[in-house]
Amino acid sequence: MLFLNRRHTLVLTSALVLGAMTSVGAQAQSYPNKPIKFVVPFTAGSATDNVGRIVAQAMGDAWGQTITVENKAGANGILGAEAVKAAPADGYTFLVTTSTTQAANVSLYKKLPYDPVKDFTPIGKMGETGFILMVRNDFPAKDLKEFIAYGKAHPDKLAFGHGSSGSLVSAAMISQMAGLQTINVPYKSIPPALTDLLGGQIQFAFADVGNAVSQMNGGRLRGLGVTTAKRASKAPNVPPIGDVVKDYAVGAWFGLMAPAGLPADVQKKATSTLLAVLAKPEVREKIQAAGIDLDVEDSAQLAKTIDAEIKKWAMWVKAANITPE
Repeated sequence: MLFLNRRHTLVLTSALVLGAMTSVGAQAQSYPNKPIKFVVPFTAGSATDNVGRIVAQAMGDAWGQTITVENKAGANGILGAEAVKAAPADGYTFLVTTSTTQAANVSLYKKLPYDPVKDFTPIGKMGETGFILMVRNDFPAKDLKEFIAYGKAHPDKLAFGHGSSGSLVSAAMISQMAGLQTINVPYKSIPPALTDLLGGQIQFAFADVGNAVSQMNGGRLRGLGVTTAKRASKAPNVPPIGDVVKDYAVGAWFGLMAPAGLPADVQKKATSTLLAVLAKPEVREKIQAAGIDLDVEDSAQLAKTIDAEIKKWAMWVKAANITPE
């Protein structure tokens, strides 16, 4: 039987604590030492997917590790968010998040299976984008004023597709503020909504700037207005919807999150690496080419942004007269 006096007990306790601290420090220094996964809560080809893949490649190169991108689309981003919430908080699973999953869903759903603040650790914000009102080239209206006039003359004849909170709120807001009766058709993401728009199954859709410009350049779809207060740099010929519909403005943002409980040193390393790669000209050029404007924030700033965005989206959802599901 082993007996310890008080002095020996203190020495043993100190040794155990020191050993644990040394182990944690060694783990932090070696992180990351295996492949990492980025979960994108929307389909391939979406704006969230585009920025996620660019950043995954850049951070993977910086760390000397492979970062795979897994698209887990569905339920307005909820499925992907749930998957990351349930993942180990060890720095090997991240959520490529958006204003949809981290802010808008709070007001769009009566009950969320996750808390956008308590269930995640913020890493950093990457950029922002607006949405463009898209119609087929053979649509009767050639500009936004004609679109609104057509909608009023043909009540219940305008169906729109949406695949994110941004595209839903954008369409619902213009319907409410311009006095239009419209029908909403949900999709897993924006790209499949544009496919049905091209096929004539729906009459309009709001697409993020990157996807919208690709379709406009292809010559099959036409952009009538952008949701942001200013014209998008990638689509300078598309006027703001607010020029016609007073006080209209909607925008989305993208960030990187990890499960709650992420060790502080791992969070710090992930944030510093994200900020470093977003400062590289070649990475910035790729993101801007995807129709996303750089707007970089560290983990502390992103946490404040999420709090503010939850309140902002609550106002937008109310203005759009959307009833939570």
